[in-house]
Amino acid sequence: MKYISLTLIALLLLTACDDKAMVNIYHKKITKTPVACMKLRVSPEDSTIAKTLMERYRFDNNCDLTLEVSYKSGIVCNSSYNAAQKTLGTFPSSYLKMELRRGMALQYSYYIDLTSKPTEGDVNSGFDRLEKDIKFR
Repeated sequence: MKYISLTLIALLLLTACDDKAMVNIYHKKITKTPVACMKLRVSPEDSTIAKTLMERYRFDNNCDLTLEVSYKSGIVCNSSYNAAQKTLGTFPSSYLKMELRRGMALQYSYYIDLTSKPTEGDVNSGFDRLEKDIKFR
């Protein structure tokens, strides 16, 4: 019985530390062919997010592939359905989304719920995941 309890506690600790981001790859070819260039669009405009990304990658406004980064903070949910999560302070109040598009066609999407406004660390984590999934030249 003691062994089972220790195993369950270990599993709980491991699952609490995993990445809560959702990634969707809409065109598998994007993961196989190295991306030559991307342009950047941040909405709403945020100099910290833009600066963080420009330090990581040399964006080119003449590319047909666009990395669209969007976020929202201060989200309030008035539903009583999530009352327990809101009381414990674990209910997300922000999100960060990174989408890679060719024209209007969505190629790749990264989304994560956050409990505060996206930080430089959140942006770097998202871009790390993008680099893991998509190869750059």
